Amino acid sequence: MLKDRYLAAPIMKDLAKKMVFLGGPRQIGKTTLARTLIGARFPETAYFNWDDKRQRQQLMASQWPGGAELIILDEIHKFKGWKRFVKGQYDTLGDKFKFLITGSARMDIDRRGGDSLQGRYHHYRLHPFSLAETLGRKTRLEPFKEIPIGSAQPGNELEILERFGGFPEPLLSQDERTLRRWHNERSERLFREDIRDVEMIRDLGRMRLLGDMLPSKVGALLSINAIREDLEVSHRAASRWLDILESFYYHFRIYPYARGAFRSLKKEPKLYLWDWSELEKESARFENLVASHLLKLVHWLQDREGYKAKLYFLRDAAKREVDFLVTVDEKPWFAVEAKTQDEEVSSNLRYFQKRLDIPFSYQALQKKGIDKLVNGVRVISADKLLTALL
Repeated sequence: MLKDRYLAAPIMKDLAKKMVFLGGPRQIGKTTLARTLIGARFPETAYFNWDDKRQRQQLMASQWPGGAELIILDEIHKFKGWKRFVKGQYDTLGDKFKFLITGSARMDIDRRGGDSLQGRYHHYRLHPFSLAETLGRKTRLEPFKEIPIGSAQPGNELEILERFGGFPEPLLSQDERTLRRWHNERSERLFREDIRDVEMIRDLGRMRLLGDMLPSKVGALLSINAIREDLEVSHRAASRWLDILESFYYHFRIYPYARGAFRSLKKEPKLYLWDWSELEKESARFENLVASHLLKLVHWLQDREGYKAKLYFLRDAAKREVDFLVTVDEKPWFAVEAKTQDEEVSSNLRYFQKRLDIPFSYQALQKKGIDKLVNGVRVISADKLLTALL
């Protein structure tokens, strides 16, 4: 269980032609994934972590082992000129070494200045364990085709995943004390180490208060003005802090779908956490879990398959709302409404299905043992639906 991550094989294939950048939250398993390529897949590998002084000195001096096949540079995004450095190394030594670059911040975090790496790399975002990955299920999903839901009935894996989240350490432990301590340590390291090493934040204390506030905002329209007033800071500061936390994979935002003749009433996004286990409210945690599974699918379609996939929610002038819409090339593919127990088909889901001509619609229930088609909407237990995703 939880051994070979879903990105291991694609990364191996892409390393044959280009550099690979691997981003994702702290403690999501990037280093572990990178190290699985050592030995078994690349007999000689050189690993350098920017946080280690000795390894940092060797890295900056370009002291690469002559017999190495793969060079792994971990957390190098903390070096302001990392893009220029990596580009120079790849252009000079790309015919001899393969390069894997990993980091706990978005790899585009330092867009200001530096030479372009366009055409030299493929980029992946490593997500928490999903239900399908936990179960070892591999499904081939094709845009605009129905999700291939199987007949198998999962056990209690979804309940475990919902409670302990998809990050490896707490998920493997399945222990409440470990989960609490892990939450505290992860938060401390995020603010005191990761963000501090990359960004100049004058009021880190208030930014931490923002981090404490965000779990209560999950699933609701996000108002920066309200956050600004609560924190007593400027709109600019609140907006920048949100962007920074998002760039470090603490949270993600999805925006209302607004294409063609369809217009959303408001432009405010909805916010979700990468670690849904932080949420105490059951309904919010379940909705966040579904959002995370859908984002993982969307990022896979973008990063691996090259599709222009997006995750949105639906809301119109009459305040009708549906939780999620997955699109490809801005065309609706399928919609999902997350419910804990209610089997009655959402009238909003039926309305948007007809209004936007959405090919497939699902009402995902936390309740187990449900799978029925009602007026074109498939009402289905979340464990069955999520097992059919990535």
